[in-house]
Amino acid sequence: MGSGFRRYATYRQATVAGTFTNIVFGFLRCYVLLAVAAGTVGATAGGYDARQLATFVWVGQGLLNVVGLWGWVDLSERIRTGDIVADLVRPVSPVIAYLAADLGRGGHALLTRVGPPVLVGALFFPLATPSRWLTAPLFAVSVLLAVVGSFGCRYLVNATAYWLGDARGPLVFWTLGSGVLAGLYFPLRLLPDWLAVTLWVATPLPGLLQTPLDVLVERDPPALQVGLVALQAVWAVIMLALAGWVQRRAERRLVVQGG
Repeated sequence: MGSGFRRYATYRQATVAGTFTNIVFGFLRCYVLLAVAAGTVGATAGGYDARQLATFVWVGQGLLNVVGLWGWVDLSERIRTGDIVADLVRPVSPVIAYLAADLGRGGHALLTRVGPPVLVGALFFPLATPSRWLTAPLFAVSVLLAVVGSFGCRYLVNATAYWLGDARGPLVFWTLGSGVLAGLYFPLRLLPDWLAVTLWVATPLPGLLQTPLDVLVERDPPALQVGLVALQAVWAVIMLALAGWVQRRAERRLVVQGG
């Protein structure tokens, strides 16, 4: 974890530029969702009032980099170049090694990328504050599970390079689909109930952003919040297990160019 933290701590200019970009898109998303809420009966959209929507947007802009939905291609590039051989001869499984580095990356993003968007959002919009003592610890657990679940998904997408030789196609599909189905562009509660429930139960994607943000804004009763985080934990375990299984299968058929 320490190596992952130090690696991303060296990219200070990229951190500043990325934070600025997140803030700009935060304004766009926030005004759009507030306009949607203003046009509804009771000024609520999907069960969120204006404060909850603003909090959903601004904290989500910070969590985007903590969860790390996009941008990680280390595994696929090492498979393509053959450098993955160096990872395979180490005593630690590549899944565990990359997970540890990703947790360090997430820790760095938590310290540097969450605060500025939330601060800017609080300056320009009224934000919701938690009213239950359970919300803070449950949110912390949910964020950790989101990082682990996101890593598992990204590892599987990168691992397609073992069979395809180049994972750019699957990575493009992941980039296009993950933001929508994880709740980045709009809360999934704006979808029909049957579709939102299906996404939650049948895919790990809502657990990457939607669940932690719903916990923070207290969208649901405490019992349902705990249930959603439990479902998030189940999916995180499933994705890690799948990543380990795919890695073992890939090692049996891996052929490195030149030998």
